[in-house]
Amino acid sequence: DAGTSMNIHELDAASNNSVDDIRALVEQVRFTPQAGKYKVYIVDEVHMLSSSAFNAFLKTLEEPPPYAIFILATTEKHKVIPTILSRCQIFDFNRIQISDIARQLKKVADREGVKAEDAALHLIARKADGALRDALSIFDLMVNFSSGKVVTFKDAINNLHILDHEYYFKVVDGLLAQNPTVPLLLFDEILHKGFDGQNFIVGLSEHIRNLMMAQDARTIQLMEVPDSSQKKYLEQSQEASYSLLLSWLSIANQCDINYKMSKNQRLNVELGLMKMAHLRSVILSEASPASEKTISASQAEVKKKIEITSEETAQPIETAPTPELITSFDENDASTKSSPKSSKAKTTLDLQGIFKKVPLVAPGKNELALPRSNVPVQRGSLQKAWDEYAEQRKSQAAEYQLLKREFQFSHPSITITLTNPVEESLLDNFRHDILQYLRDRLKNSEITINTVFVQNDAKKVMYTNKEKFDHLASKNPYLNELKERLGLDWDF
Repeated sequence: DAGTSMNIHELDAASNNSVDDIRALVEQVRFTPQAGKYKVYIVDEVHMLSSSAFNAFLKTLEEPPPYAIFILATTEKHKVIPTILSRCQIFDFNRIQISDIARQLKKVADREGVKAEDAALHLIARKADGALRDALSIFDLMVNFSSGKVVTFKDAINNLHILDHEYYFKVVDGLLAQNPTVPLLLFDEILHKGFDGQNFIVGLSEHIRNLMMAQDARTIQLMEVPDSSQKKYLEQSQEASYSLLLSWLSIANQCDINYKMSKNQRLNVELGLMKMAHLRSVILSEASPASEKTISASQAEVKKKIEITSEETAQPIETAPTPELITSFDENDASTKSSPKSSKAKTTLDLQGIFKKVPLVAPGKNELALPRSNVPVQRGSLQKAWDEYAEQRKSQAAEYQLLKREFQFSHPSITITLTNPVEESLLDNFRHDILQYLRDRLKNSEITINTVFVQNDAKKVMYTNKEKFDHLASKNPYLNELKERLGLDWDF
């Protein structure tokens, strides 16, 4: 019959992966072709063969008859044993680009008389994940589900259950406005439509990645979006800096990693969105060039205010470190006898001390009060608090062993010696918790934890007899002379 040949044989290794199946194939190879010069044997999903089947097939593959050609097909080349791979010519087939699949679908639609929007074809190409066969199957289903042979972007989204990218544009607009309410409400709407939270965060990561690609003319081609949407990506990418987008992408990626392990998966995504919304204000405050000048001027005014208060009240004032929360008063409020409600204060926050609560005005007093000074920390009290926290982490064996390690203390810095980056990652898991515990327990907010790396020198171990003899000869040179005179060998 047309389209068939007795010289082409196919073996599905996924369901025929035993030694007996390979032996039956080897028996067929012994017979010469009835017509033509070659016989072709196609082994599909060859990585599914067992180790015994691979070994039974190896002899025939090493010395095949001149008329036999073997084609081994697999999607997981790394599972094929090296002895088989070394005897094959390897041809790697890459995934088809989304733009190429969309272009081919456009040709098929024109040939079949089907009207299809470019955005819909691009969406189908993305769903196919590099496989043209899957793209054609999905396109056929979209045509059957549509009315009047018209494939629209809206119908494709509904039928394929894919989240519209317009949601991501609205979420990013809310993040740029530093308003967490907008992305949180959009996320709630997405969940009510039946979409998974991890699919949302993965899609948001891809959207942020496209915005980063749109900021450079050389990387625009890396954006996997339809041409009709590129202009919108370019416009939104101009509203955010590259560093902000990179920070957002890092938060979204961490949220994706922790999603499966989180007990409250919705809160995990919402926390990531809230971090993104407030991240821009933190970056702007850190980059403010006038912040240092404002703090210096405020410190001078506070010092002057304190001196006036001490002269009038004639009470000694304890010296204290510079407060993290600085308040500057209006020039008109020069009197210390005025009511606290009448004073107008402007506040400047230091990022390092943003969580420190420093009372500026004592209740019932008109004078400005200094914040309490940090209590000096002694080594003994620190060790006691450290051991108490270690007992709380005793259920975590790796963390407990790290906490039981000796540390150096130079007030107010704690230095822990680490031997590899894995230990540093382990320490980062509870660094914030132990700092908070020590600061509250010892009443000192300046305590910090630093790390230093020390490379462990591997001790030389003698394995061979020659190494042992050389070691002994280095201590007693007469052994070499004795060995030469007696004609001794290391192995005897």
